[in-house]
Amino acid sequence: MSKIPLIDVKAQYAPLADELKARFAEVLESGQFILGPNVKAFESEAAAHLGVSQAIGVGNGTDAITLVLSALEIGPGDEVICPAFTFYATTEPIALLGATPVFADIERETMNLDPEDVARKVTPRTKAIMPVHLFGRPAKVDELKAHGLPVIEDAAQAFGGGGVAQKGIAATFSFFPTKNLFCLGDGGLVASSDEELAARVRMLRFHGSRDKKLFEYVGYNSRLDEIQAAMLRVFLGQIKRWNELRREAAVRYAELGLGDLVELPKDEPGHVYHLFCVRSPERDKFRDALAAAGIGHACHYVVPLHLQPSMAHLGYKQGDLPETERAARENLCVPLWAGIAPEQQERVVATLQGAVATPVP
Repeated sequence: MSKIPLIDVKAQYAPLADELKARFAEVLESGQFILGPNVKAFESEAAAHLGVSQAIGVGNGTDAITLVLSALEIGPGDEVICPAFTFYATTEPIALLGATPVFADIERETMNLDPEDVARKVTPRTKAIMPVHLFGRPAKVDELKAHGLPVIEDAAQAFGGGGVAQKGIAATFSFFPTKNLFCLGDGGLVASSDEELAARVRMLRFHGSRDKKLFEYVGYNSRLDEIQAAMLRVFLGQIKRWNELRREAAVRYAELGLGDLVELPKDEPGHVYHLFCVRSPERDKFRDALAAAGIGHACHYVVPLHLQPSMAHLGYKQGDLPETERAARENLCVPLWAGIAPEQQERVVATLQGAVATPVP
């Protein structure tokens, strides 16, 4: 029996191969590979899609966060509140700039940053709050804005999600090949309607300069590649349909009875299901069954950020973020992508049903 991957990226881009090759040939023929017309066009098209005034293509999603923090002049002595149940790239730029990550717990139901715990963590040193739209579910940005602090949306997993990028001072995106909107390599984006911030980010991505003659800031070299921008323009035309297909697949899992076996992610408007992450205290039993059946799966953030070795100096200990730690023990992502076949989902559910029916030796 054939294997089922966790995400089948090739299945999404294969029907577009001829158009992708044509776009690649155009870039090759043009001889413009850095900050060329495709980057400019993609930035304009992405801004329109997201409902913001400015979009700045950068090297990757991690750089996008770094550039926004730098543009806000966040550094030593400052604190940034963020979740610990997220990929390391959320926190890494904070620490690299000399600021202090302050970890708040997550909500059990959404696995997104808990506004009530954030309120308990705000101090005079807090300079920003950084929620993550985890697994494609929009975080509660409106509630987080109540503190009057800049809210930076880590939207790496949520391109096209409802309201994403329209509420915070800026949103950052990754176009890593497994994301909802992806490129064929590394790429990232900063989206914002704050004109001053966007202008500063645009300079910072290019060594702190507007024109390569005068350098107003000590900046970075982080530019979206022209070839990747050309690919992204093709994929951007598909993202609405792709996200709809993801939502349809999520509904199908529920209709197949997966919710009788594990806790399903709650559906809500704007959820674009970057991953389909279920929960169970018996997670390892289900994981082992999927592995034996050749079905892709993943357990994410099993060592939350507050317990990572690189963050040990912050003094967090086991038990400090109980919902975060519970999610780390219980989460299990099962196959989902735009266009997953119903038969593949049926096999996933049947495999998990078999795990429940099989007595533990």
